[in-house]
This record gives sequence, C-alpha cells and structure tokens, in this order.
Amino acid sequence: MASRVDPKFEAELRRGVVQLVALHFLETPRYGYDLVRLLGAAGFAIEEGTLYPILRRFEKQGVLTSRWDTEGTRPRKYYELSEEGRLRKNDMLKAWGEARDATDEALRQAKDAARSASTRETPEERQP
Repeated sequence: MASRVDPKFEAELRRGVVQLVALHFLETPRYGYDLVRLLGAAGFAIEEGTLYPILRRFEKQGVLTSRWDTEGTRPRKYYELSEEGRLRKNDMLKAWGEARDATDEALRQAKDAARSASTRETPEERQP
C-alpha cells in the first residue's frame, strides 16, 4: 500500500530531526560515511550528498570541529561536536522535547474532544 504522507511534509519533518540525531552521533569523532551508515541503521537513511552540506554548515557555524586522518589507505575527515555544538545539541534536544510533548498533548486533546462529541446526544435524540 502506498503511503498517504505528503513527501514534502515527511522531508520537512525529518530534516530537523536528522540534524539533531547526527549531532548526537558526533559526540565522538566520526567520518562522513560512518555517520551515513549510523543514521541509516537508526532509520534515517540519508545520502552523502545531503549530509556533507549539513556538516559543512555546522562546521562553519562552529558547531563541529574537524580534522583529517591521512594515516589509513584513504584520507578521512573526522567531525566532532565542539563545546558550542554541545550547547546547540542540548538546546535542540530541549526544543524537540517541547515540540514532541505539545504535539502529544494536542493529539490527546483532539482525540478526547472527538470521543466526547461522538457520545453526546443531540436534542432530537433525547427521549421525552
């Protein structure tokens, strides 16, 4: 069965969450492909061509630090959270938690209101 979720909605929803999860994985140094693999295993499939601009933007903002490792057979650029990155990640976690809690509460209230409305009798339904 095909999904009924608007692809734009899903993409917008995932965009911020992927950034938060990526920052979480970058508590320890990781190179790009390793991060792509970890995100995919966590259910956030992402292409390298999508991830690297995010990493470069975070690096430019001071959220990440990077270093090249040329010891192995192929050079790899490792990224890691800076102190500013840890603060940003914590702020993002707080914002995510608040949005998640507000969404859960709004959905609960809507469900309760719908349940209440469906059990109310209209004046025509009342017996004399």
